[in-house]
Amino acid sequence: VNKNNAKLWNNVGHALENEKNFERALQFFIQATQVQPDDIGAHMNVGRTYKNLNKTKEAEESYMIAKSLMPQIIPGKKYAARVAPNHLNVYINLANLIRANESRLEEADQLYRQAISMRPDFKQAYISRGELLLKMNKPLKAKEAYLRALELDRTNADLWYNLAIVYIELKDPTEALKNFNRALELNPAHKLALFNSALLMQESGDARLRPEAKQRLLHYVKEEPQDANGYFNLGMLAMDDKKDTEAEAWMKKAIRLQPNFRSALFNLALLYSQTGKELMALPVLEDLLRYYPDHTKGLILKGDILMNQKKDIVGAKMCFEKILELDPNNVQGKHNLCVVYFEERDLIKAEKCLVETLALAPHEEYIQRHLNIVRSKIASLSATEQSSLPADGTAAAEEKKKSFQNMKEVKNEQKATQTTVDNNKRHSEKKKQTEKNTMDKETPKKSTKEIKDIEKKRVAALKRLEEIERILNGE
Repeated sequence: VNKNNAKLWNNVGHALENEKNFERALQFFIQATQVQPDDIGAHMNVGRTYKNLNKTKEAEESYMIAKSLMPQIIPGKKYAARVAPNHLNVYINLANLIRANESRLEEADQLYRQAISMRPDFKQAYISRGELLLKMNKPLKAKEAYLRALELDRTNADLWYNLAIVYIELKDPTEALKNFNRALELNPAHKLALFNSALLMQESGDARLRPEAKQRLLHYVKEEPQDANGYFNLGMLAMDDKKDTEAEAWMKKAIRLQPNFRSALFNLALLYSQTGKELMALPVLEDLLRYYPDHTKGLILKGDILMNQKKDIVGAKMCFEKILELDPNNVQGKHNLCVVYFEERDLIKAEKCLVETLALAPHEEYIQRHLNIVRSKIASLSATEQSSLPADGTAAAEEKKKSFQNMKEVKNEQKATQTTVDNNKRHSEKKKQTEKNTMDKETPKKSTKEIKDIEKKRVAALKRLEEIERILNGE
């Protein structure tokens, strides 16, 4: 009846768009622009639909046409009176589109600022600009944008959440937690605030905050029962509280939901190894290394278990050699390989290995001591062989065998000192995983208690080292 009414074409397009029929919706939106070429909304509809169809180039072209149709600013005349407020979204839409290109972030910021200059109370422009400024590593400017948006709407839980993320970037966890709490006061089911505030409490190292962190994570998994990250972090909390059975259950649930969950697999294996269940850790490590064959910490842990529990020297050697293929300067992997050479009764190779390891870590006193012990044993064996009768090498062979039986004890020092390293591993594997905050998050700071625990373990390891050396020296 009326084929020249752009609004009718747009309305049919919207109906099709609601049905996710973007291809047909596009045809109607394009027809609206042809019926009325100066219809800003129609060109915006075309741009949005192209974006939904992942045709970013065509989407940008349509948004640029819509932008060109916007009234120009006239000095002394209020802009808002001459344009429909929703048409200003063309600046937001265009900026959101081009900011995916890292080289165009400044261009996107200029569009946000232009929209704000046209309408100073344009809340969404401040919010979108704040997100962009965080991406540009400008947290102070992002903070200003969010505070301005909060002046316009203090009841918006998302804004308080975004401000909390800014404070995390500014390394101010106290203020971050305050803002997460404000978001949760306004919206107790705010999933991201529940999750990230719980992580913040967990990483603070303050045991008093753990019960609340657990409650928030339990609330989170109720809201997001299919997100493995929630269960993983419940498992990490349980590990912090030494609730091993509970930690195991949470980790297993995370892995059931996401079989290739790197951190959950490693920390479950670590949990088993720390609680005397090393053999249960092996199949978990096999799964981890099947998905991530270059996982250095997993290779170290597997090699340690194979050598100390399974007495599988060949398997352990393969793990440590793999580590050195990935990272020739890995001190721990290199030292562990030296221990393998002890087990293989190759003192000359062990000496060469320790010399190379010492060059990588000249300040590690235990490596120098081990080297001295090996050299002493080589000298002792040489003297024994020379004093033996040429026709009967039995005495020398027996002495060599005895020396290597003592030498085997050296590997235990590696296991003892491993405790200190392993204590760090569990925390370095933690992440705010989320791509929610681009959570492969970096290693969190350790609490005073954790530092004291590590120091105690280090002292214990050194005492054990002294005992081993006394044995090796025949004292």
